[in-house]
Amino acid sequence: MFRFLVGKLGFRHFVRIMYTPPLSDFPSFCLDRLITTCFGTPSTDLNYCVLIDLDSAYEIVGMEFMKKDCYTVQKTAYSVFYEQLISSSQSTLRVKKCDFLAFNKTGGSNLDPEDEIYDVEGNILSFENDIPKYDIVLAITDYSLTAPLTALAKKHNFRGATLHGVNEIILNSGLSIDYNFVSKQAESFRQVLDLADGFTLNFECLGKTFTLNIDCNKQVAQKSHGLCPEGKPDVANLPAGEVYFVPTGADGSFPFRFFDGTLAEMHIKDGAIFRSDLLAGNEALISARNQQLHDDPATGVIGELGFGTQLLPFSGKDIQDEKIFGTCHVATGRSDHLGGNLVPELFASKQNASHDDILFAPPKTPEINVVSVVLHKNGDSHILFESFEPTNFLTDLLGEHYPVASLLG
Repeated sequence: MFRFLVGKLGFRHFVRIMYTPPLSDFPSFCLDRLITTCFGTPSTDLNYCVLIDLDSAYEIVGMEFMKKDCYTVQKTAYSVFYEQLISSSQSTLRVKKCDFLAFNKTGGSNLDPEDEIYDVEGNILSFENDIPKYDIVLAITDYSLTAPLTALAKKHNFRGATLHGVNEIILNSGLSIDYNFVSKQAESFRQVLDLADGFTLNFECLGKTFTLNIDCNKQVAQKSHGLCPEGKPDVANLPAGEVYFVPTGADGSFPFRFFDGTLAEMHIKDGAIFRSDLLAGNEALISARNQQLHDDPATGVIGELGFGTQLLPFSGKDIQDEKIFGTCHVATGRSDHLGGNLVPELFASKQNASHDDILFAPPKTPEINVVSVVLHKNGDSHILFESFEPTNFLTDLLGEHYPVASLLG
């Protein structure tokens, strides 16, 4: 089914209506349930930290940021996570202590933060030296901290979760579910994609067609499934629910939507974007991107191909929407947190060393249709999705963890 819309820039497009469950299908958010399913029921008392980003980290002193009209994510971090963690009613979480800390916003996804952080009393702490003193770190921020926090966790043996962009929809859907089931769901999809030779993504935008070929070289498919058990230092990206690869190569082109609705064609060769061409909108954005690709080619490297595994409502935030079954995303830039080898030191500027997801989903990219996603494996090719909907080939393989009747409409 399609719905007609008029885009911000005036051109018309159609939106395919995917199957997504209503918010009413989910239980209300419960912090105890989230923590104990993702990290396990604690066997000993734990030191927790809730970490936020602010325009100026000093705004955490005396809770000054709470007086401002902005900072909805950070206020949620305080009221929904920090206050509940320090409450005596949260006995199952074995909270020995919980600190509330802030750092300066990085301004980009997965950029390394400044080392200086503040607590509510105005004490200056160190990201590198003080964050590892906690057993569980919850980073609830505007900009993703997944890559730098994962690197720190694996170096210093702690666990954590990144929950950037959290809102009410995410709290009461993607963060309110049983991640033991999410893990099983992700594993069933992972097995279908595991050891893939590669994928072909076919797109349509403004009457033009585009093809992107992704090489995976029979690598083991990885999953983001939300479970971070005791004894395994790691950072969960919540909501979770994703199967992903770090591509070994890519070529072709794909349509890209800028923040203002400008549409461009991104040309790829030898695993990286090397040029963008305007399709509609603001030529200045295209020129700026081409200049960046010239000055710092690492910003165009395709560092991830990911597929959502969960049945969730769209939230307007990529952290949840990229986990929705039927959506797919590629990412440019940093890949070390996914097992890749593109680290910040390989960029011309560390301020460019971000990991930027490019999500294809009807509400976010309504002008772009992913006509088909084709899996190449063991010498055979199979269509997995057509216009964001799974094919019979895929649903036949997924088994009991997906409501096939609903998915096929």
